[in-house]
Amino acid sequence: MLKEKFAQEAAEILIDIGAVSISVEKPFTLTSGKKSPVYVDCRKIISFPKERKKLMKMALQILQNRASFDAIAGGETAGIPFAAWISELTSLPMIYIRKKSKGFGKNKRIEGDFKPSSNILLVEDLATDGGSKMSFVNAIRDAGGQCNTCFVIFHYNIFKQEIDKLKAQNVSIIELATWKNIIDVLYSRKIPESRIKSIESFLKNPNEWKPK
Repeated sequence: MLKEKFAQEAAEILIDIGAVSISVEKPFTLTSGKKSPVYVDCRKIISFPKERKKLMKMALQILQNRASFDAIAGGETAGIPFAAWISELTSLPMIYIRKKSKGFGKNKRIEGDFKPSSNILLVEDLATDGGSKMSFVNAIRDAGGQCNTCFVIFHYNIFKQEIDKLKAQNVSIIELATWKNIIDVLYSRKIPESRIKSIESFLKNPNEWKPK
């Protein structure tokens, strides 16, 4: 299946460019405040043009099978370059959304123009628990646009309660890769099994995980 093939390739790229970090002893703090023995930094992609082009071509093929969009929105800040590349590939207008209003001038959260009732694709680099996504979605909806889909390069896809909250707001996440794909690649590359088991322990119960 094409999506599974892309997921595998995207996971390999993220590992190869050093976007995946493992630190069981000194865990990372996610945006939500939760502790994690793993961290994915999709911002690294901007420095690797060859890999970036591959990822964006895969993204385009995945999105072509979805709803028709009228514009592409990037979330401040990490989502902006990815939205720009997808906008370029699709020849669709682009906007970007601030985390909060500027506080001066027109005090806007959204930069750029779109027509009322436009169907807008929100683009971010990754999704952990999905909490910040609703802020961007609501900004679009408050401004008169429609937004029910968020595309990300990487989706943790382990915080079920938060995913259910997005579904309740009629928002779905489309991703290229998840932790399942990363784990599959790590096993194929003979990473010490003890480290992979520590990651799997976190993935099974992220809200209760604690470093040993």
